[in-house]
Amino acid sequence: MEPTYGQIVTTSAASQIADQLQQAIMDGRLKVDERLPTEEELAAQFGVSRPTVREALKRLAARHLIRSRRGPSGGTFVTGPSPDELAASLGTSVTLLVAGGGVTLDEMATARLEMEAVCCRLAAQNRTAAHLAALEAEIALQKTAAISDQDFCASDVRFHRAVVDAAGNALLRFLMNAVVEALMPVSNMIIFRVRDRKEIVAHHERMLVALAGRDGAAAVEALGGLVHYIRAQYARAEEARKAPRP
Repeated sequence: MEPTYGQIVTTSAASQIADQLQQAIMDGRLKVDERLPTEEELAAQFGVSRPTVREALKRLAARHLIRSRRGPSGGTFVTGPSPDELAASLGTSVTLLVAGGGVTLDEMATARLEMEAVCCRLAAQNRTAAHLAALEAEIALQKTAAISDQDFCASDVRFHRAVVDAAGNALLRFLMNAVVEALMPVSNMIIFRVRDRKEIVAHHERMLVALAGRDGAAAVEALGGLVHYIRAQYARAEEARKAPRP
């Protein structure tokens, strides 16, 4: 019995087709909710096989740029990725970059300080009573002695997310996802054994007081103190890692 083989897909061709369709979406030649030609029609347009087109469409679906719908009015339609999906993708990319050693701990701390400082200044101007209440709630939770390390870290992330939200800038909120949602969990994982929770909470309280008083400079100063403390804990964690075990 002779072996059977699947049809060969030219990966480079599929990639090029996906890139061309993505460019058409980005420059507006293909509109959101517009129906794409069928696989057969696309194959004829690009001069490739249907499996190659199918592979290209899979790539676009993975980028959240198209969706499929079944039924008489079904087909493949252009879709715009949601801000949450894009932010999650950005955060995942940054996490992988850190995990691969492409970003140092010092670079992490510097990026966080510089980017979040902008948010602190804007938050001092734009924060609402609801934002302050959210920050107060996280601080109260962080002061709970029985809270686990995992829950403390989660509250820490929510606290700084609330600061970013208070800045009132959608683009900053998107960009800061890489810092708050990606870098902070990595940072917490490195230092949670050596940090002092009370010290973290004290810095958070100073940030809250500054934001409540609409004092952007004081908020940035409090953030700077927090990041300085975190840098020191990075060093302690590294020393503990290198220390010989008894």
